[in-house]
Amino acid sequence: MNVSAVSKKLWCAHKQLVILLAPLLFLPLLFTLPEKEGRCLYVVLLMAMFWCTEALPLAVTAMLPVCLFPTLGILPSKKVCPQYFLETNFLFLSGLVMASSIEEWGLHRRIALKVLAIAGVKPAWLIMGMMLTSAFLSMWLSNTATTAMMLPIANAILESLFGDLETLKKKCKSPEETGGDIINGHSVKLHSLPSVPSEKQILSIDGPDGTEQTDLLTAEEIQSEAQYQLKVWKGFLICIPYAASIGGTATLTGTAPNLILIGQLKSYFPECDLINFGSWFAFAFPLMCLFLVLGWLWISFLYGGLNTRLCLKKQDRRADAEARARAVIEEDYRKLGPINFAEGAISFFFILFAVLLFTRDPKFVTGWSVFFKKGYVSDAVTGVIIVSILFFFPSQKPSLSWWFDPKAANTPYVPLLSWKKAQDSVPWNIILLLGGGFAMAKGCEESGLASWIGGHLQPLAEVPPAAAVMLITAFLACFTEFASNTATIIIFLPVIAELANHVSVNPLYFMIPATIGCSYAFMLPVSTPPNSIAFASGHLLVTDMVKTGFVMNILGVLSVSLAMNTWGVAMFDLNTYPEWARPINKSAVLTGVHLSSVQLLNATQ
Repeated sequence: MNVSAVSKKLWCAHKQLVILLAPLLFLPLLFTLPEKEGRCLYVVLLMAMFWCTEALPLAVTAMLPVCLFPTLGILPSKKVCPQYFLETNFLFLSGLVMASSIEEWGLHRRIALKVLAIAGVKPAWLIMGMMLTSAFLSMWLSNTATTAMMLPIANAILESLFGDLETLKKKCKSPEETGGDIINGHSVKLHSLPSVPSEKQILSIDGPDGTEQTDLLTAEEIQSEAQYQLKVWKGFLICIPYAASIGGTATLTGTAPNLILIGQLKSYFPECDLINFGSWFAFAFPLMCLFLVLGWLWISFLYGGLNTRLCLKKQDRRADAEARARAVIEEDYRKLGPINFAEGAISFFFILFAVLLFTRDPKFVTGWSVFFKKGYVSDAVTGVIIVSILFFFPSQKPSLSWWFDPKAANTPYVPLLSWKKAQDSVPWNIILLLGGGFAMAKGCEESGLASWIGGHLQPLAEVPPAAAVMLITAFLACFTEFASNTATIIIFLPVIAELANHVSVNPLYFMIPATIGCSYAFMLPVSTPPNSIAFASGHLLVTDMVKTGFVMNILGVLSVSLAMNTWGVAMFDLNTYPEWARPINKSAVLTGVHLSSVQLLNATQ
């Protein structure tokens, strides 16, 4: 058997080999390190290996602490199991339920089409409209659902602007084939994107008009124009997943790493109450807007959207195409009809959901939580109250006359959201993944592993904090290209918290950039599900994503650094080392004088 055949066999069985060999590879840690710290590090590295290689499903790996922490004597099961459904999980769950109700009644589609109608159909402005819509929706819906919804809309508009994509590709390759034989009106078949028939049916372009336009151009001009239009098409496809990833960072419920930060802050620093839904939004929303503008400028520049050649020159030839694109948007919006009672009700509860979360305790002003006993009402309580109403509030306008009209139809009562719909929409694997992260953090804290690692990071104290912020963000943005963003932040956040304590820096100064950096995965199709969906359309190359994503990562790192050192400092008082971080610091100092494992355990209790 040759080397090629062996390598193929090994690749086919690589997940099984990782599951068998990884526990043996890390076994020396149990005998070379202090007892509890070594055992906890063994579990952490084992989970990190399984998460990065996906040898086991992510949710199954997340449940390993339930098995390994009690059996290895790290934590009793009564301390491990509650970590899987903390109040942070309820906040996440309420956000998912609200998102499922928005999707159930099509409110997200109405919002998307309205924003695109306002943005206009010039390429640069349409890219901006796509990015703003995707970012706003991904603040509340999952990034994956936002991308899956927006891509077919984008393709429908692009077809009306440029015609059939396959014909456009032919024009790019061989000019002589496009002299006058233009095939219009054919739909683009996407490999794995949901189709939207209502949009596709109105995309036909009159044959004579198309022929007349191409007759005015030479073969070389046709090829050049087609290549340019194809480049613009790629810009439209690539901006949507990027904007979805950026938008998810603006709210606590927008992406899982944000919730991991909250959970681990409550575990490591129970006295820290600076981060909640309102204060996070006040910090992260301006950052999102800044990064969106920079990303829009870069993508528009790279893919031709800012080039006046498409927007200003040959305007007589472009006017018809732009009118058709505008017609696509307006026709689709018209088909939605007027806002019905259910959409209006969902809009009301969605706005109420957001306003109550923002104003509960925004820190810069007094919130409504002062009317309740201090510390009793959290963001999770607020979210669960609002989404619970959705399960009994009617989807049809109530009428008193119905009770007194014997001839009225006895239609069954339908609430805004059914439990079956909510159950189908909630990604329970992410709930388990969040719980696994909280369990891992609890194990690292209780075993003393976090302090032990922090003691070995002392050489990094020489790095200026501002430079450390950029390094941390850049490192995690690169690492998350190859691993789940949730798994990445679970693995590194405890280490980063201890690093901040050992260099006497406000832990939020390092932990917030790390959390946001985990969402900046732009370079590879496998980095995030939104990237994979866009790549699966078959019209993007890996090189397209790499060259665009590399600069996006740089812009993201610079944006985070700017935010942390300007309004972040003012909001969270990042220039001072806070009192709420000092108890952890004391245990870290104890490790510096080489206490035994027993002494360390007593000191941290």
